[in-house]
Amino acid sequence: MNTIDARRRLLLPYPPGCRTARFVLREKRFLVEAEAEGYRFRVHCNNSGSMLGLLKPGSEILVSPSANKKRRLPWTLEQVKIDHHLWAGVNTLVPNRMLHSAWKAGLLPEAAGYVSYRSESRSGESRLDALLEGPAGRLWVEAKNVTLVEEATAYFPDAVTTRGQKHLQELIGLARRGERTACFYLVQRSDALCFAPADFIDQAFSDLFRQAIEEGTEVWPYLAVLTPKGISLGERLPLQLR
Repeated sequence: MNTIDARRRLLLPYPPGCRTARFVLREKRFLVEAEAEGYRFRVHCNNSGSMLGLLKPGSEILVSPSANKKRRLPWTLEQVKIDHHLWAGVNTLVPNRMLHSAWKAGLLPEAAGYVSYRSESRSGESRLDALLEGPAGRLWVEAKNVTLVEEATAYFPDAVTTRGQKHLQELIGLARRGERTACFYLVQRSDALCFAPADFIDQAFSDLFRQAIEEGTEVWPYLAVLTPKGISLGERLPLQLR
């Protein structure tokens, strides 16, 4: 299978039984009320960000069923349709899963030469999303979900993130000790042409982002290709530092 065909393959298929509904409102951070066929029901939302510009009453959403039949909320919010034509993926577990699946499928040239993959590896006071090891040495990677796009530029974060700042500080420390470090940003919408830190939302994060690059941390922004059946890995986006 060539690289183009491999990229077209669904790396993260959705489970059977997904359905569309209409967004009604968001209760707190992790709960969404939806409506379908005149019936209202609650949906789990694992995205703690603001989801700026995405959640508008009446917008179409895609939800997936949980494999755990005893879970209190049997549905999980996966995608939100923006302005009636563009889907955005809001499940924040997807970047970690995509990072692992893309590495396993050999679709991340940046991670060539690493033969083992460990999730949720502790470094100092933080848990980073992945530690890859092999003949190439060690590589620490933090994965983030991106849904904010303005004028064809994808931005992260969409809200002030002290947790994201802490992760960058940990990567900076690792890089200073000679470790290889990277940030994998998965842009879950198709209207982005480049990626940049959101200075206008979290200046402290943006300052740390630039410092991390200066210390050697790599930035890998990739597009996600969304379909009703699942998600594939798209092309890598250029980094825009103003």
